[in-house]
Amino acid sequence: MLTLYIAPGASSMAPHIALLHIGAPFELRSLSFAKREQAEPAYLAINPEGKVPTLVTEEGTLTEVAAILFYLARRFPEAGLLPDDAMGTAQALSWMSFAASTLHPSFIAGQERAEAALGQAEHRLAGQDWAVGGRLSVADIHLFRLFWRMRHTLALPVENWPGLTAHYDRMMALPAVRKTCEIEQSIGYELRGLRMP
Repeated sequence: MLTLYIAPGASSMAPHIALLHIGAPFELRSLSFAKREQAEPAYLAINPEGKVPTLVTEEGTLTEVAAILFYLARRFPEAGLLPDDAMGTAQALSWMSFAASTLHPSFIAGQERAEAALGQAEHRLAGQDWAVGGRLSVADIHLFRLFWRMRHTLALPVENWPGLTAHYDRMMALPAVRKTCEIEQSIGYELRGLRMP
């Protein structure tokens, strides 16, 4: 049995989407950042960094969004969340590295940096429906979650990024994405500045 630790709306949303898309059985455990549950000794024993996501498997414990997404895609290849060829796999990893090293820190750095990083993401997407190989992959899930957070936290002129906005709409049409949003919203978002429609 897989166990995923999340905080609603946080980076853990991405593996939550992936698990629902895959359809694998898993247990969901939500932490309250407002109550500082991520700093409690019981959780720190699982993830000493005190962050989410954390995925506990029978093989060991994983942290970091990209690593968890890659693991899930490799463990459940029938879900088709990773390209079959070496170049496609590398491109998916490139997208996830970009998401972690450029998009995520830009959001924390403020509006101007976030908009510059989104411009880079728009250029990388280059009018494609999906990030890699013409179909949904873990790269799309990672990209979506960051754009979702930026879109609902910053006052973004979304018309500046038509490709990202169309990608967001395609992702929001997926049952796993809608279900994840429904579950996490019902638990309750506690993220600073998050504004939901």
